[in-house]
Amino acid sequence: MWFIKMDNRELPTLLNLSIQHLLNNEPAAIHALKVIPRELFVPLFSAAFKGGHKNIVKAMVKVWPFMCLHIGSLRTRESQRELLKTMVESLQFLPVQNSASRSPKLRILDLRQDVGCKIICPESSTKSPDCFHSCAYSEHSILKIEGQCSMASSEPEAQSSRQAMELLVNLSLDRTLRETEFLVLLLNKVEQSSGSLHLCCRDLQIDKVCDCRNTLRHLDLKCIDHLAVDQASLSEVTTLLTQVVHLDRLCLCKITCRSLNGEAFRNFISELGRMDHLNELNLSSFCLTDHLEHVLRVLPASLEFLHLPFCGLSYNDFKFLSECPQANHLKLLNISNNPMNWEDSEPLYNLLQNNSSTLQQLAINHCLLTDSTISVLISALNHCSQLRILNFSSNPITMTMLMRILEHLTSLVKLKYVFYPIPVHCYGRWHFQDSLDRQKLADVQAQLKRMLQEAKRNDMHWMTFSD
Repeated sequence: MWFIKMDNRELPTLLNLSIQHLLNNEPAAIHALKVIPRELFVPLFSAAFKGGHKNIVKAMVKVWPFMCLHIGSLRTRESQRELLKTMVESLQFLPVQNSASRSPKLRILDLRQDVGCKIICPESSTKSPDCFHSCAYSEHSILKIEGQCSMASSEPEAQSSRQAMELLVNLSLDRTLRETEFLVLLLNKVEQSSGSLHLCCRDLQIDKVCDCRNTLRHLDLKCIDHLAVDQASLSEVTTLLTQVVHLDRLCLCKITCRSLNGEAFRNFISELGRMDHLNELNLSSFCLTDHLEHVLRVLPASLEFLHLPFCGLSYNDFKFLSECPQANHLKLLNISNNPMNWEDSEPLYNLLQNNSSTLQQLAINHCLLTDSTISVLISALNHCSQLRILNFSSNPITMTMLMRILEHLTSLVKLKYVFYPIPVHCYGRWHFQDSLDRQKLADVQAQLKRMLQEAKRNDMHWMTFSD
């Protein structure tokens, strides 16, 4: 019984050697799938996927002995794109006729990358174990279909021999050839399934809604957790929102609206108010001057990530932002590219104070913040104990103020990355890149480095966007 005394640290090495031996002999690996313990499927699949062993991956999907299969933390580099296609093509909808073959149990194939997701979910003791990531909202989901079947159990003979299956994906409708080919493959597989395969898109990115209308007809928007729309009218966005039920994240960029006092904006606000689970809102290049209040009032209290760059926010917008309860426990706040060259800095100060116990990332880049404004904000920044990333680049401040900021921020032990503005004295004309004096900038960088060393903050990185 010598193997009982082996160091446990050797076991993974032995397992890896065995797996590599199989991968080096493709026919033997595929043949072994009929007899190897199912506990070996996960490490073998992981190694085959990482190594790009297309035929082995294809064979494993066909006989997968678990209910679900997730890409999870496996990296899908360009070389692995073909593997994803192979996995889709390998899905089996009908029972295997050869009784000598291993009976596949795969019902949920998840092609999304998620570092927190394992290749399989832990199985429960029930005969039909659930997957933690199965669809919960679509009428075509496994949960809904099997629930209906159990209610109609009086006619079991009428049930199809095809089992309900789900294919979980994230899609980008950006009209590139690569994405278009992948989408065509998915839709063809759904059609081939005769209704037994549910295409469940969780993260949908749309570039120009007007070019994607036909594709959108094939997708069930009730499944979507994250929706991003780039270049669309507000009415088109509202139409999409009427079809979703539980968004966690909404990102809108370059959305056009003729009037913020019209029916289109009111309809949008009405639909936005239904998003009770919204955790992140990103409105970029969306003109909201003097109308931010209407958006913020309907947001849920659970909001943690708020992006409002290039929104033309006014003093009144910031005043309301600093007072509303929906924006007082944010983890991320991006208000870049909104000029704040007014004399009263109290709204911005209060905004930082209200979020001082939760704020982890702050972006106030290109806001025309001057020395006088920054000097007011410093004490509020000092209270942001959770701050990890600060971006206040492209603001017209002096070297004296930059040094003062560094002296104060070194006390924030969690702050690791700071993107700072190049001081105005480094330019012949401020913010004209052609007038930047590289030697003066090098002197600034050397001075900040010395100050960080003296403060014993070698873990803090100060960077500029000078290149």
